[in-house]
Amino acid sequence: MSIFKGIPLAQLRYQDDLFPTDTSIAQKGTEESVVQCFAAYAQKNSSGQPLSEVRLNKKKHISYLSKGLDRLGYWMVSLDASKPWIVYWILHSLDLLQESVSLETGQRAVQTISKWQLASGGFGGGPDQLAHLATTYAAINSLAIIGTQEAYDVIDRETLYAFLLKMKQPNGSFTMHNNGEIDIRGSYCALSVAAFTNLLTPELTENCIEFIASAQTYEGGVGPYPGKEAHNGYTYCGIAAMEILGGVSRLNLDKLINWCSSRQMALEGGFQGRTNKLVDGCYSFWGAGGFPILKKSLAQSTVNEEVFDMDYLFDREALQEYLLLCCQSEYGGCIDKPGKGPDYYHTCYGLSGLSTAQHTLLYNNTAVQEFSKHGLDASKGGLSSLMWTFSNDFTVVGDIENLIAPTHPVHNVSLYKTRLMLNYFYKSELEGVLKLLPKDDEPWEASLA
Repeated sequence: MSIFKGIPLAQLRYQDDLFPTDTSIAQKGTEESVVQCFAAYAQKNSSGQPLSEVRLNKKKHISYLSKGLDRLGYWMVSLDASKPWIVYWILHSLDLLQESVSLETGQRAVQTISKWQLASGGFGGGPDQLAHLATTYAAINSLAIIGTQEAYDVIDRETLYAFLLKMKQPNGSFTMHNNGEIDIRGSYCALSVAAFTNLLTPELTENCIEFIASAQTYEGGVGPYPGKEAHNGYTYCGIAAMEILGGVSRLNLDKLINWCSSRQMALEGGFQGRTNKLVDGCYSFWGAGGFPILKKSLAQSTVNEEVFDMDYLFDREALQEYLLLCCQSEYGGCIDKPGKGPDYYHTCYGLSGLSTAQHTLLYNNTAVQEFSKHGLDASKGGLSSLMWTFSNDFTVVGDIENLIAPTHPVHNVSLYKTRLMLNYFYKSELEGVLKLLPKDDEPWEASLA
């Protein structure tokens, strides 16, 4: 967007047709707070600052996150059932910022996470808590980020599979916990965990594609359950789950892409969660995260070469400007919108969205075909997650040092850590075909040498 790109501000503002509502008043107030953040960098500001000087405050964010690994404020007691999530949000944020945790911290995390695993399978929100698909997903992702054999070996795959199968419903959905609610989060969390740990089976995936497809709404997005309103978080979960299943083509792509693109706000540049809702930094990932998968699916559905070369169907620069200028706390960490305070959740998904906006991720269909010659189906599941690579085609707003690590579009763990875990759990399948795995572009620093 490059701060409005010369478009008159009046054209970008919300139009209430002179009939103000609580919703429109809140929207206009949010727009004003964003304009104040953008003003110093606006193209028509003769005394303004160049966008090239905008910096991602990595040191402050790292300090903010690292403190959370040591101790948490008393107010965090309200998240007592979300301990695996807190660990994941912090570890993933640090990993994207390319800040390694110490060996001691990694070992301490492994020991702590192991206490959340139930003998009957899955991980709870803390010791002696009920096994839950969401906290199981967060725990598995955290172990992936730690990236050691000690971390991987915490996972009891036999009881984990039993737990996943117990959550599975005949219609292809998953309940989040025993006798719990059913929604698309359950589908994504269960399938991502199963793909990561090589537990996908026909029994586990039966009817899953049909259930997710039935949750796509008339608007084009995906709701939590058939008949419910489309939501960006559930839409990402639906897209990523369908990618694991090899079923994205079963969705109405035209309506889906239109809905996803329309969630990016005209003035703010960030994403909203639903129609007529406010922009929110966390939707930077929930909104943008599915676009690499959508681009791949479009490319596979046509022979038009222009589709292969097209960019993601959202404004990368506009999203980065919102995140860098409106969503960085002066104390470290990322926020929802101007005037809000930082938290680990918004830091994690703000940085995940920033990574998605910066990097061009490519899916290597040639490698999939080569795998098929060796009797391996890499078009779906965990092997398919190994087919993603990143290129040196970056889009970075501000200083080049703002560039962070690429995150995987399916699992939202860095590409590097995703590959490490998949290589571990698919070791037997990959024997003799490791050389066929697709390669990233060489680091951009090396390409300049």
